[in-house]
Amino acid sequence: MSLVPAGTVVSVNTSPGKGQKKRSAGRCLLRENYGIEGDGHAGTDFRQVSLLAQESIEKIRAKGIDVGPGDFAENLTTQGLTLHELGIGTRLRAGQSVLLEITRIGKVCHDRCAIFRAVGDCVMPREGVFARVLVGGELLEGDGIEVVP
Repeated sequence: MSLVPAGTVVSVNTSPGKGQKKRSAGRCLLRENYGIEGDGHAGTDFRQVSLLAQESIEKIRAKGIDVGPGDFAENLTTQGLTLHELGIGTRLRAGQSVLLEITRIGKVCHDRCAIFRAVGDCVMPREGVFARVLVGGELLEGDGIEVVP
């Protein structure tokens, strides 16, 4: 039996527009080559779904800032996977049927967000990852997420 890195989806977050904090939705429907139904970033080419590890959020919390899932505008907050160390092209299986492919690690922040202004740091540009949906399906908070070997 081979071991593959695995974790948990601790929060599923959406917002209707771009550039907004996302709120926990509890569940979502991901559509192939589209993204999350009802989310402002759905339909983009390579940034259909954004992911950030809870461990990355904890780095900012350790600086005394009260932040949590969705505050960095990520769609999926995970725990147990070091997402930013996975390579572009890595595939992730989540829930019963969802298959994602990492397309980008980090992003350029043209405007400094409120978190950066408060603590002088933000993890999303370095540790957030973006993916496209290869196989859609429903995803729930608490579902597993693992690297496809």
